[in-house]
Amino acid sequence: MEVINKIPNIHTEAGIVGPSTDNELPEQQGEIIIEEITRNHKLLHRHRLNQAEVSIGRDYHNDIILSDPHICPQHLSLSFSNGQWQLNDKNSVNGTRLEKNNAVSQDANQQAINDGDVILIGKSQLRVIFKTHLVEDTIAFSPFESLIDFIRHPVAVFISIALFMLIAGNISYLNQPTELNLSQLLVSAFSMSLLFSLWPAGVALVSHLTKHDPRILAQLGISFTFFILLWLSDFLEEIISFNFASNSILTVTVSLLPIGLAFSLFWLNSYIGFHVSAKRRMIVAICITTLLFGGSYLNQYSKRPDFNPHPQYNSTIMAPSYLIAPSNNVDEFLKQSNALFEQANNAAKQD
Repeated sequence: MEVINKIPNIHTEAGIVGPSTDNELPEQQGEIIIEEITRNHKLLHRHRLNQAEVSIGRDYHNDIILSDPHICPQHLSLSFSNGQWQLNDKNSVNGTRLEKNNAVSQDANQQAINDGDVILIGKSQLRVIFKTHLVEDTIAFSPFESLIDFIRHPVAVFISIALFMLIAGNISYLNQPTELNLSQLLVSAFSMSLLFSLWPAGVALVSHLTKHDPRILAQLGISFTFFILLWLSDFLEEIISFNFASNSILTVTVSLLPIGLAFSLFWLNSYIGFHVSAKRRMIVAICITTLLFGGSYLNQYSKRPDFNPHPQYNSTIMAPSYLIAPSNNVDEFLKQSNALFEQANNAAKQD
């Protein structure tokens, strides 16, 4: 919310000449922009004023009214004189501090205000900006915006959730040793959908609490789309492990696919819900992914014995149609085995 006071008319010997412009401000009047920010320097409100003195406090006659109970009704004022703004504390109970270049002054009374200084009053923070303050470069839209606009459409969100429920019901059916009727499958699929929807709902809630646009439909659509992709990657991993050895490069590569998908999901959640820098978005996604998969792997390896006398084998059972290469019959297997033994014997004789 911007509060812009009208610039008063300038009186001259010839009479009233009308409102002044930015370049015609009288010497005793200055232009200042005051931003209410959080402790993390997130913008809450912005006030732009053109006047010689700005009063700040809880009283309703102030130019900037703050609701912080630790601030006095008439806490401080900013006065403009000789081309310089000065802070004047009005004997407030908790005092006023000034942050200049990350250095905090305990007593800010009668101190000059410069561009970018942060005034600390009570538990609130005010950042002073002059009109000559440099503005950051415009951020171009990411190519993900078109994808997000498509996924956040209500029809797309409904389709993604319905497909998720279908997969969840199928998994419940396959994992149950007893027969399940349709109503039981629907309850199981619906319960799992509600459980998984807690993540996008939680991200949207945090986004709303931090004064950002929650974009709940976009969060739901992108999250359930990636949940489906994670299940598909798990199915692909089962097919690869069914066809290849556990130590093959392809098996290891496919096992890393869920980590990449989870990182992409967390990155997009951060991109949709929060206006943060690309570096911070990357750090957040890496941290959440590391906590999720790192904790899972640590728990898995902590239960692993130092020595396992039982042979390791893959117990995945799938239909023969999932074989990438057709299996050999018994005669071909014996022929290949004999050829292998003969090759080994010849190599041993040569040594």
